[in-house]
Amino acid sequence: MSTVRDTFEATQAIGAKIFRLRLPFLKELRTYSLKRLRADLVAGATLTLVSIPQAIGFALILGLPPQAVIVSVIIGGFVGSLFFTSHHHVFGPTSSISLITAAMIATYAGPDLPPIQLAVLLALLIGCIQFLAGMLNFGEVTRFISLAVVVAYSTGIGLLLIASQILNVLGLHAAQGGSFVGNIWIAVQGIASGRISWWSLLVGALTWMMFELLHRFKPRWPEALFGLVVVGVMAKIMSVTMVDVPFRLVSEEGALTASLPVFAGLHLTAPEISVIPSLLGIAVAISILGMLEATSITKSLAAKSGQQIEPRQELAGMGAANIACALFSGVPGSSSFARSAVNFQSGASSQLSSMLSSLVVLVVVLFITPAFGFIPVAALGAHLIRVGMKMINVPQIRIAFRSTRSDAVVFVVTLAACLFLKLDTAIYVGIGISLALFLRKASAPSLVEYSFDDRGTLTALEDASQRRNQAISIVHVEGELFFGAADLFQEQVRLLAGDPAIRVVILRMKNARHLDATSVMSLLQLHDYLRKTGRHLIVSGINPDVQRVLIDSGALAEIGPENVFPAEANLTASTRKALLRASHLLQTKSPDVRIFYDRKREEDAASRPAQPREDTTRDFQI
Repeated sequence: MSTVRDTFEATQAIGAKIFRLRLPFLKELRTYSLKRLRADLVAGATLTLVSIPQAIGFALILGLPPQAVIVSVIIGGFVGSLFFTSHHHVFGPTSSISLITAAMIATYAGPDLPPIQLAVLLALLIGCIQFLAGMLNFGEVTRFISLAVVVAYSTGIGLLLIASQILNVLGLHAAQGGSFVGNIWIAVQGIASGRISWWSLLVGALTWMMFELLHRFKPRWPEALFGLVVVGVMAKIMSVTMVDVPFRLVSEEGALTASLPVFAGLHLTAPEISVIPSLLGIAVAISILGMLEATSITKSLAAKSGQQIEPRQELAGMGAANIACALFSGVPGSSSFARSAVNFQSGASSQLSSMLSSLVVLVVVLFITPAFGFIPVAALGAHLIRVGMKMINVPQIRIAFRSTRSDAVVFVVTLAACLFLKLDTAIYVGIGISLALFLRKASAPSLVEYSFDDRGTLTALEDASQRRNQAISIVHVEGELFFGAADLFQEQVRLLAGDPAIRVVILRMKNARHLDATSVMSLLQLHDYLRKTGRHLIVSGINPDVQRVLIDSGALAEIGPENVFPAEANLTASTRKALLRASHLLQTKSPDVRIFYDRKREEDAASRPAQPREDTTRDFQI
């Protein structure tokens, strides 16, 4: 009864820990002050100046009315901040999510599935996945994804964004969700045939020049807002003085209406339900991308601010924000690199800065919306090209290329997948190739034969003809003995044990870690192979974790407790006992011995500061 009660209490404790979510901003209110309020107001207002131009630009990418994107800024940004532990984390529409959503809309949109309904449905699926992942603390899986994947994906998104917006700057039209190669080809054809709009190119160049001047001489000013406002005023003047404005305006892509976000609820139709299985793969990919973005952003800002964050809260907050966006007919969003950095640099003191920004955006939308309709599409294209260029982090790319060959391969493959495959597929390709190369590296044991020379010194055998007739072989095992390394390890040991002169194989597992079911089965198969050929297997130097696995799996009973020797305080004790056991099995007092161990690991160890280690020359004095 006591055991059952203990198990139940332990289960309750785990459940309480897993499903525990809170509203961290309430704790901030206990110590909130007028000084902090002023800081949050300034940060929130500055954040608004960045958010509105970007939202209109993302609406251009999505091919949706700007109002649906503004809802993501207002509702998503506010709800996400309720859950975030980071003071500076900002939720909203992003380049990566917008591009993936645009590609999804181009694939599945039709008479029964309007683009806005697909975007809302995708937001709902992403929100449910992220919120559940936050409650179950699944965000920790991002620790196992290579940084090279994140850098390559960010670079790919930047290049795709640049390629798509070059068409807008040139005054060309492209199919919604066009590919990288397709967009570049349309641009090349347009330039070659002279179909480009010189007015659009002039507007884009002028906007770019203003951005650069503001960035250089007034770095604290919101360059995007001021640049777009100036160009918008010029476009307004031209619309009054000219019959037709010679370039496209934002109002032609979808007017930004002055209205409050309205709760729409969920009304899933039969066509929407039928397309859910097809969208799940995309939703999972975007959720993983969101986890990576949130982890990268919050850890980077926390390192600068010294704040402690809870990854599960950030992930759950993104999930709740996406669900709220769906309920108010908004597009999906994620963690925003640019707006979170602006929030931090503007001196935000709590999560209320993002909430206040949402309220300011709402006020701006209600009273100043007509002005946004006069922003030229080419000007927004120039702005988004700059956003894309900022996503290409050259120092990080250099690190990914120069660190290891595996990192370089992961970067190139992931980047190619972004440019030539679907973006959600590219996520899986990048993670897959990263894990595959890691497993290949971790599961390639290398064994080198050692023996004693005539003077009793342990040396490596350079020539196989110099071997003696030996009866006992000691195999030094070091590293992770997980499923990826188990079969290769077994094959190499069996190959070495194929010498008929060897009667006993001693696996010295002092530095072996993380035995799993596959490793245990390989160990038992090796034991059966040796037993069927009239030979013996002895295991020495096992640590408590390995010993527990051997006991729980029944492998210890199969091999025989008398043939397994746990590690002891004296580093040589277990090996001495194993050799004594081998001598007893062979009925000899002086068996010949040879040793195999990983030469590469030994060379790596030699390059590190000296550590206490076992004197192998004494292990064989029986």
